[in-house]
Amino acid sequence: MAAKRYFTESEADQDQPNGKRMRTRPSFACVIGEVRTVNCVKNFFSALEPMLRRVVSEEVENGLRHVGRSLIKSPSLRIQALEPSSLQLTFMKGLSLPIFTHSKIVHTDNSSLQILLIDKVGDQWIRSSFPCPLKVEIVVLDGDFPLGDCDTWTREDFEKNIVKERTGKRPLLTGSDLIVTMRDGHACVGEIEFTDNSSWIRSRKFRLAARVVQGNNHGVRVCEAITESFVVKDHRGELYKKHHPPLLDDEVWRLEKIGKDGVFHKKLASIDINTVQEFLKMSVVEPYKLRQMLGMSEKTWDATIKHAKTCTMKNKLYICRGPNYIIFLNPICEVVKAVINGQTFPNQGVTTANQAYLENLVRDAYQNWNSLEEVDEPLNEMPLRIQGDVEEQYPNQSLLKSYQQHDF
Repeated sequence: MAAKRYFTESEADQDQPNGKRMRTRPSFACVIGEVRTVNCVKNFFSALEPMLRRVVSEEVENGLRHVGRSLIKSPSLRIQALEPSSLQLTFMKGLSLPIFTHSKIVHTDNSSLQILLIDKVGDQWIRSSFPCPLKVEIVVLDGDFPLGDCDTWTREDFEKNIVKERTGKRPLLTGSDLIVTMRDGHACVGEIEFTDNSSWIRSRKFRLAARVVQGNNHGVRVCEAITESFVVKDHRGELYKKHHPPLLDDEVWRLEKIGKDGVFHKKLASIDINTVQEFLKMSVVEPYKLRQMLGMSEKTWDATIKHAKTCTMKNKLYICRGPNYIIFLNPICEVVKAVINGQTFPNQGVTTANQAYLENLVRDAYQNWNSLEEVDEPLNEMPLRIQGDVEEQYPNQSLLKSYQQHDF
């Protein structure tokens, strides 16, 4: 029996087609070995990761500690805690209401906003100042933010209640003076305005506030200034806004309790009362007739008259001349001064005997208002002309004396 022949590796290769070597599959033992190797590497890195994290953390802490020591050594960079203070910002006056979007925010007298620095001394607040200029920022607060002494809120409470614009909207407050410089305890705020109404927040109201810009207080706590809460209306509502104070040539519906195209407005238009001046003239000369025509209640009438009389008269005068009198009237037909028979009467100096006579003269002047002489000269510059005017009309002194003998 022939012995079994064993092929060498080179001979096996030669038996394969084209001389290519057959690839053998890895053994099961080899696969197990590789898996164990991979697991060992993973376990190694898992064990190494906490150590690396600890080393990095220690190095970062050491670096920060080193930087902190450098800051403490430098007086210019040392961070100091805010010192207790009784200083507070305040607005000089209240705001002119109502407030409309895209309209300048002003005080009740239509002047620009003024911010003062005050200090509490005992039970009183006195005006104060700061040794260096302060940067003051104007912001908007939620109307529900509670007012009180500045001890009732912290800066953090204040900042949490600052209202920002709605998503996709312009900044809620715009203007050239959102940040102003306060010198000697006073700062003037120029053009600022709202771009959105207040109807979209829960309280439906805003508060205007002023605060010292952070980092500009030099380690001293200065309490914020906060106004009363108010509603901001859309600009289109200004078309129907009541003017405070009204102007003489304003349309009459600008007065309180008289709505545009409302019942009272139409009744006034029917008798050619279209302006505030015309309304006031009739209220002086024929108040009972005017009120009866309007049919206003006493409360409504008082509110309308009170508002109308806040208008500014200025120095304009209207002169009514007659054969024995000269009457000086203001723009709403009130007697400022009267010269009757050469005797001068101030507005409150007319005797009872002459009162009815003077009222008739005023009524005639009212009926012929467009024919009166109109002057822009203050009354205190005119007395020297009064007697001369009368004498010029009556050069015959005996005739003038005869008028003086009558009891008007």
